[in-house]
Amino acid sequence: MKLMISNPWRRRDESFTPDGGKPGRDSGVGSVTDMPKVETRYLGADSILFATAHRPWPPPMTPWVMTQMWKDLLFLNYPVDPELLRPLVPECLTLDTYQHKAWVSVLPFLITRLRPPGVPAVPWISSFPELNVRTYVTYQGKPGVYFFSLDAGNLSAVWGARVFYRLPYWHADMTVEGKGSLQIEYRSKRIHGPKPAEFVGKYSPTGPARTAVPGSLASFLTDRYCLYAWNREKLYRAEIHHLPWPLQEARAEIETNTVAKVAGIEIDESQCVMQFSRKLKVLLWAPERLL
Repeated sequence: MKLMISNPWRRRDESFTPDGGKPGRDSGVGSVTDMPKVETRYLGADSILFATAHRPWPPPMTPWVMTQMWKDLLFLNYPVDPELLRPLVPECLTLDTYQHKAWVSVLPFLITRLRPPGVPAVPWISSFPELNVRTYVTYQGKPGVYFFSLDAGNLSAVWGARVFYRLPYWHADMTVEGKGSLQIEYRSKRIHGPKPAEFVGKYSPTGPARTAVPGSLASFLTDRYCLYAWNREKLYRAEIHHLPWPLQEARAEIETNTVAKVAGIEIDESQCVMQFSRKLKVLLWAPERLL
């Protein structure tokens, strides 16, 4: 079954909610504003460390251990009853909600230029598709993301992330057509791990790039600067840094999307809220054990 979705973020002077509420923080609004010119005077992966005013806390003083470029990324965001999602998230993490709703996001995208500092990117190792399913949590007041699954088209990346970041990565057969174009065709079918976990869809940006308004649903879903991992009764946090997300309105034709369901999460495609982002440079730090 093919499902057309086209309920993107509104233009700068508009706001919306999935249920048609009034604008404002108390209505579950998602909104964007024109892209500011966030520039640095330096080149290189860590040049973005000279732009940190948008962050809720400063990036770590320790050296970062990995850089990546995320490209052609689609946010498929779904409101979920917190009581239904709570059993799937470790008890030590507080489920973060926006207007009394938890949110689950499915993100197909392409990773490129993955490398540690001082080492050049290698095409057949540093570039691959990734598809993740995540929700939004806090720990000791620090908001971040928690992953139910991460599918990747590179087996070396899968094992590396499992060992180093303790994240639930799975190897998948993945193809991406139309990279960098006006229409992305994305296919993923998990090879190992819980099944069936498949995603087949086409998506396109439909508007100019803008940034999320602070306090909006768009900001809640994208302004996250750490990830949490729960592995063998231990909690880890890894810090992340990037510039403000350049978000665009989007439309999508989703043929298959079972990656959330296989994790025990029921999503309603009719409530989907979308964003597209063409590219974002990211720095990652080594995970820190919290518990």
